[in-house]
Amino acid sequence: MLIGLLLALVAMVLNSVGALLQADGSRRATRTRPVAVQPRFLAGILVDLVAWLCAAVALRQLPVFAVQAVIGGSIALTAVAGARMNERPLGRNPRIAVIACLAGLVLVAASAGTDRPPVQSETVNVVLIATLLVLAVVVLVLRQFPRAWPLALAAGMGFGGSSLAVRAAHVEVGNGFSVMALLGQPTTYLVIGFWVVGMIGYSAALSRGDVGSVTAVFVVTEVVLPGIIGIVLLGDPVRDGWVWPFVLGLAIAVAGVVVLARTPPPRRPRVK
Repeated sequence: MLIGLLLALVAMVLNSVGALLQADGSRRATRTRPVAVQPRFLAGILVDLVAWLCAAVALRQLPVFAVQAVIGGSIALTAVAGARMNERPLGRNPRIAVIACLAGLVLVAASAGTDRPPVQSETVNVVLIATLLVLAVVVLVLRQFPRAWPLALAAGMGFGGSSLAVRAAHVEVGNGFSVMALLGQPTTYLVIGFWVVGMIGYSAALSRGDVGSVTAVFVVTEVVLPGIIGIVLLGDPVRDGWVWPFVLGLAIAVAGVVVLARTPPPRRPRVK
């Protein structure tokens, strides 16, 4: 359990670094040098991939909502660093909203139980496949509009779906590990599919909005919805007597996200 928490903390820091690199790369994009060839944007994707690998290992030891809630600490890191990059300090309401998000996510993480019940893969696979298909269509549609927060919301669901697929996968560690067995189960491809959809949505959101607000909406969505689904679908446990703190934490975090989503992004010059 301790190793899982440490890996989740590493993923938290790397997620923040990746978001800042991708946001900076998005701002430097031009018609002649699109975002797909910007070195900082590509470096951000690489950092995000390493962060995801750390989170994937943590998910084999801890419930989905616990790992995602620890990673949610990237909200504060990204918001503060992003404000400095934009040379514009956070306003009073966004600061309060960030604190609310963190406080709520701490309650969610503290509510995690330690048991890990077996996963019923057939039902889980059907639900995840249907969700991935719908989410892919939603992201493609949302990319036609200028608003950032709906894309951040969809991206959070994408990365959250990837976490659920990791949690649902049947992987033998040690001498029983088999590459063919790993490649032979649908959850392996669901992990990749959700990650790709989430990355596309997140990159599009960063090109449209403030990195701090986008990351907050993205991270809390990544915690709340998959966390609830993990409890219902995968049987992730909540500690005895902690149901109400868990619900309260979700409510506080969502309230903070609503405030951040309604905050207009700062105007900033595009780097040429």
